[in-house]
Amino acid sequence: MSLAASALAQTAPQPAAILPVNAFGTLPTFTDPHLSPDGTHLAAIQVYKGRPVAVIYDLKAAKGTLPAIVDSPEWVVTGVRWIKPNVLMLVVKNGLTALDSHLRTWVRGVLVDAQGKNGRVMMQNEHTVDNNPYAARVVDILPDDPDHFLTALFRYHVINGQVSSIGNQPFYYDLLQVDVKTGNTRMLQEGGEETERWLTDGHGKVLGRLDHSNVKKLDRLFLNSTSGLHESGRFDASGDNEAEIASLTEDGKALVRFKQNEKNYATLVRRDLQTGEETELYAAPGYDVDRTLTDEWSGRVIGAAYIGDKTEYHYFDPARQALQRGLEQALPNESVGIVSIDASGQTAIVRLDGGSHAPIYLVLDRATHNMRPIARPYPELTDVALPEMKIYNYAARDGLKIPAYLTLPLGKPAKNLPLVVMPHGGPDARDALGFDWWAQFLANRGYAVLQPNYRGSSGYGYDFTQAGLRQWGLKMQDDISDGVKKAIADGIADPKRVCIVGASYGGYAALAGAAFSPDLYACAVAVAGVADLPAMLRTEHKETGQDSWSSGFWATRIGSSDDNWDQLTTTSPARHADKIRCPVLLIHGENDTTVRIDQSERMESALKDAGKTVQFIRIPGEDHYLNLTGTRVLLLTETEKFLAKNIGN
Repeated sequence: MSLAASALAQTAPQPAAILPVNAFGTLPTFTDPHLSPDGTHLAAIQVYKGRPVAVIYDLKAAKGTLPAIVDSPEWVVTGVRWIKPNVLMLVVKNGLTALDSHLRTWVRGVLVDAQGKNGRVMMQNEHTVDNNPYAARVVDILPDDPDHFLTALFRYHVINGQVSSIGNQPFYYDLLQVDVKTGNTRMLQEGGEETERWLTDGHGKVLGRLDHSNVKKLDRLFLNSTSGLHESGRFDASGDNEAEIASLTEDGKALVRFKQNEKNYATLVRRDLQTGEETELYAAPGYDVDRTLTDEWSGRVIGAAYIGDKTEYHYFDPARQALQRGLEQALPNESVGIVSIDASGQTAIVRLDGGSHAPIYLVLDRATHNMRPIARPYPELTDVALPEMKIYNYAARDGLKIPAYLTLPLGKPAKNLPLVVMPHGGPDARDALGFDWWAQFLANRGYAVLQPNYRGSSGYGYDFTQAGLRQWGLKMQDDISDGVKKAIADGIADPKRVCIVGASYGGYAALAGAAFSPDLYACAVAVAGVADLPAMLRTEHKETGQDSWSSGFWATRIGSSDDNWDQLTTTSPARHADKIRCPVLLIHGENDTTVRIDQSERMESALKDAGKTVQFIRIPGEDHYLNLTGTRVLLLTETEKFLAKNIGN
């Protein structure tokens, strides 16, 4: 592949220096790019006045033409997707409202034209849309129909004159057709009592549906045939098991679904539509398949991605795989992949992500083999030397291998450094080699940053996940502590200057580290962290019901108040604040519906009652996901002050 010399052209990187907080804390200026099917427009999320907004570039317009900006003070844009050449759907979050006395974040789909005008909110004719916290699904874009696409919505049914009510879920999940001109819908096919997914061929033909029962722990696949809908398969849905059907194969003859193989890694299997026979389609070497790669316009599966230490891409079509390998050869030692491609396959948007530089987006013209950068989401870091994120694996005390990454500050010997250990959230998630704005900020301030993928992290096979079940505050916490002790033993970290910092589950781990390993940490920062496990489970049961998928998931991960109350209380930091000896910083968004702010309120109260040092920063208008530039800048600013005071740099 010929790569234009300008593709990664930068001036010589400048020596390490203290950079402005905004260089790291500003929201990325360009994310989620999507080419229109005809390749004439490019939509993306950019930052305008500190908020994510949708922008649309006319690629055929004269040079210097400004993009269309689509924004509203009522929205936070979280995604964009082309439905038709002249129809773009924005996925937006639009605030909090109570549903059945429960606080919800509302997600809606907004349709605009390629000029960013004529906005219409989807499904406003549906009387039950206000009962749906999420109403922005796309089931099939119907590429052969210029006027419609398919969506799905939970709706009331009237049966024998009575409004339906099914246990804790008074809705049926129906398949609807959307008019792109108005956003209004009409019924296409009714769902069953337990329907959770609709399956189509990518061109409007309804193949069937998938039903899920939390009570029976069972998934059932129903397929359409000439004689009507019939049951085509049953799947165990207990624990972490589910049918997990992705979509159709590219040839349209089989479904693709995730399945654990004999070595307990998640693989892709091909399920023949006629016979139901399943054969392995793709398995990653020693890792779980992370996700399918799908055709943007048909929705069919064309490949798979997994995360080793960086994201790796594999395509089933030899020509597409050759393109991927060409990109990797042209840009070695990088995580590089196509994030969008037009319907003709001639123009593609490529994302480049390395461990020592911020992400870069490039446009590839496959006819000329020319590739040039179109956006650098962190522009203030373009010509700046950043430290390399390196592999730092170690063995836990019971011998389990813990994958981890270490980022060291530039210009300092790797000896006796102040250390920030930063466990990721989830916990069913993981860190990988690549740009991390939070870790790079801390390294720029002179701290070594350790990011361990403790047991229970995703991507390493079910055995690794299972090793973390019901181990919050126990073996999962030991894995983090063992990484700190490794860095101390290697002479990298100063044992008197270690702080544990994290968000969500990482926030829990920060508080648990302070409470249950008080000799190890000089300070702790918990952002939207869980502090009281029984209280969290009670909230989950109240919000979703004890028979819900969510409650069942947390029962596998943490346990339940019915069968391990003693362990839940023993591993709740808020109930052991008296053991904490280091200062604690709590940060929490007031609109967080993932981890409610009462978790941080409980922790603050417990620490104050125990006479401990605590600072609590509440962020009005922010939820769990740090959506606004102001939030991220505040987080970094306050963390920097807290670390400087307690472990120095």
